[in-house]
Amino acid sequence: MRRATGPPERGSGTVLLLAVVGVLGLVAVVLGLLAAAQGARSRAQSAADLAALAAASAWRDGWGDPCGVAAEAVRRNGGRLVDCDALAGGVVTVVVSAPSPAGAATAHARAGPSS
Repeated sequence: MRRATGPPERGSGTVLLLAVVGVLGLVAVVLGLLAAAQGARSRAQSAADLAALAAASAWRDGWGDPCGVAAEAVRRNGGRLVDCDALAGGVVTVVVSAPSPAGAATAHARAGPSS
């Protein structure tokens, strides 16, 4: 029978390296999801702002249904119109949702004459 003559920690560096690589991989995935969520939030806010402005302009100029105009503007900007209200005085409020791997991001916008 042959006995090991090396130190008892032999091979522990490989295990430690695998653990460090695993933790770094997990951190990278979490950072990627956070970046995707922030991108979706930005996309949703941009789509909401543009949709509210387009709807308020459409209502002011008599182009037709302001919420229909808002829905088209949101669709073209990669979002989904969740809610649209054409209020008295030419004010339009919209709520937009944009998908991401981390979940949907939601944004609100209002446009029209100031009160």
